[in-house]
Amino acid sequence: MEGWVEKNVLIHLKPIEKCWLPRDLLPDPTSEEFFKQVKEVRERAIGIPNEYFVVLVGDMIIEEALPTYQTRYNYTQGVNDETRVSPSPWAIWSRAWTAKENKHGDLLNKYLYLFIEPSRKLFKLACKLNEFYSVSGLDPTNLMFWIQDIGIETNPYKGFIYASFQERETFISHRNIAKLAMKHGDAKLARICREITSDEKRHETAFTKIVGKLFEIDAEKTVLAFADMMSKKISMPIHLMHDGHNPNHFKHYSSIAMQIGLYIAMDYIDILEHLVHTWDVDKLSGLSSQ
Repeated sequence: MEGWVEKNVLIHLKPIEKCWLPRDLLPDPTSEEFFKQVKEVRERAIGIPNEYFVVLVGDMIIEEALPTYQTRYNYTQGVNDETRVSPSPWAIWSRAWTAKENKHGDLLNKYLYLFIEPSRKLFKLACKLNEFYSVSGLDPTNLMFWIQDIGIETNPYKGFIYASFQERETFISHRNIAKLAMKHGDAKLARICREITSDEKRHETAFTKIVGKLFEIDAEKTVLAFADMMSKKISMPIHLMHDGHNPNHFKHYSSIAMQIGLYIAMDYIDILEHLVHTWDVDKLSGLSSQ
């Protein structure tokens, strides 16, 4: 599939010179207006409920840890980047995809640290979560442990199905955060979330196309992989979040996310129906009895 990936997947990578950087969306610390701009944004943030920042910290943790996906990606059969500089289209995609995700974490991190005075405690919570995973005896690469937990193994079919689902989840999540920010009068934060949303949409499109091609050339294995992944249920990596003390930490976080409409059960159902329709799963024919 390498030739197909080069023509159909790499087109979803924006040219480097057109890519934004966190500094493009944050005040310039060398500017004389820097402190004034920070103060203005902090004042706008006062009107945003605390629940909003709880889920924003959760999203930041996901994005900051996402570069470890590249490590997990390199265990996947047939698409791994063994030298980390491979010219393979699969490897080029992997490096560019994870680099963009890394920017998302950097941007949200700096925004919360600089602009949201009440979020200092939340920011410390995020640091505490990361520290917990580094000393808890779990896999120190954080998300590698989480992804393995849902049974992807080294199977590329399962890996790309998971990525298709998860990228659409993050697209929806950041899109809803942007809407909430605008609702509460913070256009700056809304723009930040919209930029992240547009990246996530491109990632979703790329992974969805890959799985669509797998259905085209190997429907039998792909539909079995799809069934297996959905029977396990697709969970965002953050489902194992923990503060080291409260065993219901994620349950409480998830409850807040649902209450403010960030991500609810119907979103999960909509994603599943969207993928079934996009991949024409209901129209497959010529499959074995299995």
